[in-house]
Amino acid sequence: MNRRLGVVGIVIDDPRHVSDKVNAVISDHGHIVLGRMGIPRPEYQVGVVSLIIEGTTDEIGSLTGRLGNIPGVTVKSALTSKTLRKEDDHD
Repeated sequence: MNRRLGVVGIVIDDPRHVSDKVNAVISDHGHIVLGRMGIPRPEYQVGVVSLIIEGTTDEIGSLTGRLGNIPGVTVKSALTSKTLRKEDDHD
């Protein structure tokens, strides 16, 4: 199955109330997360997380959809236009 490489940006309003839910969703999709960086800004009651991901469009859509359904969470993604295939995937 074809995979895409990209980045997901997550902005969390008042992370004290929803960070557990955000972390649970990211953990559920850990198999597509290549890297993660989080910047807390407690003085503004905001947190920002960036994820480097590689997955199918269905996997990426599941991650971003579940995150976007959490109140107070904004999600944006940018994906490569080319599909990735591992050498083993070639016939």
